[in-house]
Amino acid sequence: MTSTDQQPFLSVRDLKVHFSTEDGIVKAVDGLSFDLLKGKTLGIVGESGSGKSVTNLAILGLHDRDRTAIEGEILLDDKELLTASEKQLEKLRGNKMSMIFQDALASLSPYHTIGKQIAETYRKHTGASKSASRARAIEMLKRVGIPQPETRVDDYPHQFSGGMRQRAMIAMALVCDPELLIADEPTTALDVTVQAQIMDLLKDLQKEFGTAIIFITHDLGVIADIADDVLVMYGGRCVERGTKREVLKNPQHPYTLGLLSSMPSLDHPVDVPLNPIPGSPPSLLNPPSGCRFHPRCTFADKVEGGLCSKEQPLLEITDGRGSACHLTADQRGEYFSDLAGSAAN
Repeated sequence: MTSTDQQPFLSVRDLKVHFSTEDGIVKAVDGLSFDLLKGKTLGIVGESGSGKSVTNLAILGLHDRDRTAIEGEILLDDKELLTASEKQLEKLRGNKMSMIFQDALASLSPYHTIGKQIAETYRKHTGASKSASRARAIEMLKRVGIPQPETRVDDYPHQFSGGMRQRAMIAMALVCDPELLIADEPTTALDVTVQAQIMDLLKDLQKEFGTAIIFITHDLGVIADIADDVLVMYGGRCVERGTKREVLKNPQHPYTLGLLSSMPSLDHPVDVPLNPIPGSPPSLLNPPSGCRFHPRCTFADKVEGGLCSKEQPLLEITDGRGSACHLTADQRGEYFSDLAGSAAN
């Protein structure tokens, strides 16, 4: 996913995030690696509980360190984040890296105006005056398409619509021109029209600021619209990586195939039923042996010797492309050949 002549702005290596609970150890992320270049968007996709949000909270240093065991390496512009102090992370959060959360209403304080919350973020990291910070808040509200920003800057979150609150969250996340933006399913609760507007806004702002973006979603349709590269997660692990077109047009893992097959498409007749993935995501307290997807995989019986239930498949990455699956290339070509890659169009 990275070219040989560019150094990744963000590099994650063998990341493990385990939580201690009364029932045992939850292996929420279990050996994840990826790179992200400046000005590019990495889409991380997977069902709820796959480890997407846990990964990005680890990047931001937002896990409770008393309850969470984190191993591996996270380099942001060659600075190690896992060993950074809370004071060092506070300087980075909102400044060099920032996050847009899924639920803007829950993330914004109901007791302070939208403008004050944006201005305080800017003032904290830049030391600007109150008047300059307010002017910056108005500028950002205008930039994200809020009408009459000079007036709306003094409104409270409940006075904004859902789409406008999400725009305000984006304004707050970008007010200090961060070099890394993490968007955690920012369009899930919005209607399709507003969703499209938010996606266009993020792409326009990325062009303007050159921001590296991690976009978390369970929706491959959204991935097709915004991502440059795709990382598919299942059970706390990466099962497939590649460019958007490679993954959506030519999936190499049965889980990715299942996600695509269960997605509605305008190209398919309305009377053709969707093919949902059978079963449920694995328990991360007691995950299955071998490939964590094998209990739900329709191709597990195609692999000789019951290997899928015995051995964890290796994720072999060549030129940014790879999948963790025991099926051979010939088997994947035979079994996956009927998939229509309309999502990549």
